[in-house]
Amino acid sequence: MAVARSPVGRHFKLEFSGHPHERKGSRFMTEMRAGLATFFAMAYIISVNASIVAASGGTCICEPNPLFSDDKFCQNTANPSTAPYNSCKLEINRDLVTATAAISCLTSFCMGVFANMPIALAPGMGLNAYFTYQVVGPNGSGVISYRLALTAVFVEGLIFVALSILGLRQWLARTIPRSLKIASGAGIGLYLALIGLTYDAGIGAITGGGGTSEPIALAGCLPSLIDPETGACSSHKMRNPTLWLGVFGGGILTAFLMMYRVKGAIIAGILFVSIISWPRDTSITAFPRTDDGDSSFSFFKKIVTFHPINRTLGVQDWAITGSNAGQFAIALVTFLYVDILDCTGTLYSMARFCGAMDEDTQDFEGSAVAYLVDAMGITIGSLFGCPPVTAFIESGAGISEGGTTGITACVTGICFFISIFFAPIFASIPSWATGCTLILVGAMMARACTEINWRYIGDSIPAFLTMALMPFTYSIAYGLIVGIVTYTILNTGAWFVAVLSSGRIVPHDHEHKDYWTYKVRGGLLPGWVKRAARGKKDFWRDWDFDAEEVGSRDSYVLARKERGSGGSVMSTSGVGNVNVPGERQGDVPMDGIITGDRRCELDSTPGYPMVSTMSKGDVRATQTSSPSRR
Repeated sequence: MAVARSPVGRHFKLEFSGHPHERKGSRFMTEMRAGLATFFAMAYIISVNASIVAASGGTCICEPNPLFSDDKFCQNTANPSTAPYNSCKLEINRDLVTATAAISCLTSFCMGVFANMPIALAPGMGLNAYFTYQVVGPNGSGVISYRLALTAVFVEGLIFVALSILGLRQWLARTIPRSLKIASGAGIGLYLALIGLTYDAGIGAITGGGGTSEPIALAGCLPSLIDPETGACSSHKMRNPTLWLGVFGGGILTAFLMMYRVKGAIIAGILFVSIISWPRDTSITAFPRTDDGDSSFSFFKKIVTFHPINRTLGVQDWAITGSNAGQFAIALVTFLYVDILDCTGTLYSMARFCGAMDEDTQDFEGSAVAYLVDAMGITIGSLFGCPPVTAFIESGAGISEGGTTGITACVTGICFFISIFFAPIFASIPSWATGCTLILVGAMMARACTEINWRYIGDSIPAFLTMALMPFTYSIAYGLIVGIVTYTILNTGAWFVAVLSSGRIVPHDHEHKDYWTYKVRGGLLPGWVKRAARGKKDFWRDWDFDAEEVGSRDSYVLARKERGSGGSVMSTSGVGNVNVPGERQGDVPMDGIITGDRRCELDSTPGYPMVSTMSKGDVRATQTSSPSRR
């Protein structure tokens, strides 16, 4: 109670703080516990992100060797230049451990203080994989360099700042078809699972086909038995001890703990495998008796130290014209689109989970500030050498513990700050300790595919292609592009046929189609822009109800919900009297309100959903006589 009534409690709108918009059920100690739960659920990102991004080689340079003229990226273990290149990658990994913890600390704390949301941020899983394996490429073998890719991320953040201020980010996210939004998350999950099976950032269960007809080959052999020419195992498949340690210690054990909803199950599995792998002179050691192993073990023995960012801090390359212009533009556009999907979907789902979502406006309190924090985090993170920062779905762990305010995110940010000084520990976590983590995270993301509308071909086929092509092509961008193009062709074609036939020829099961319109609720521009254009002096203040969001065709009774009522009844005070049979005078049930163009959901509406076969008078009559079906 003392904290709730303090300025801190009032700022974070704790219950009993006296704030007019206090959040029911919020308690200071509950928020603290929720912040710790969120940190332990997502602390794996410190080592996993560093491991994935370091696979790109960062700013390391592969010195040319005349005896290995074809090996320009030090991917051949027999090349004398490979050993010093790998040593450089170890330094990149350590830099990125510090960078990941630092940017996660900054963005999570700012999200809590300024947006008052219990959502933590960090470099995004999936986005970091796309950054490393598709854009930069393993050891820098991709389309653009690591430095140029960071420049694309930096510019992306600045563009997001502008989009967030103008409200276009919210609008773009709401115009994407629902099935494609869901399929994107599921496809990224499959993509992460594939990465978790590889050697560079996983347990080493698969490799490339090695020149055979198989695109993927079973592996699991010791790294010394991998053929340097084909990249496939020459013998002793599935006999690598670290593979089985990762499967049972990091996979089965973690999944078992998750079955019983043990808090911090993921980090527990990673630590279990890591602790077993840290002793030297064993078959599963993370520190073999090699130059790289000796260097890693010397750094590990420091335990508590601050490792400064030496090789990845402020290394952007601004040569974005000429031969680099095309690839730079592709990377920038892809980062923009993928991050819009990823961050927006997570923010909205977590806001709904913690009860902050307004079902009428489909927005949440502080959304503009939350987007600004995310956008600035992307730009600042690129200066540290990190791929795009995004909201983390693991924030749900803290919300499930009762977190509803920004205190949860602040506590998570403080935990990340403390972890900066334990860089030797996080930098020494082996890939087989985190590989099954990627698989499990992928499994949790892929379960969203059950929400895809499989009943209608026009929704299910584009969604399936989006989901399948992400891992098959090793590219999030290709999956998104194919899904959007397929959706546009199928549904536009069906719409033309329906128009030409006056609604008589429609696809089978068209009544199950997910409704879509570009005329989303609220319009293109945010309310503050419209209020400023009309000359309102305090345009930054939200009105109790915004008349600019009410169109003639989409008219509905709009007023402020009765706070704390727990129901779906809105008070109509100040907007006129509305008489509804069976309801109190002045109160309107939400089920009787049509928020947006919902004609496809009206009873007894014939024809294809996107084609109106009724007159305007009939539509008005139907709207006033029959409530929309939920």
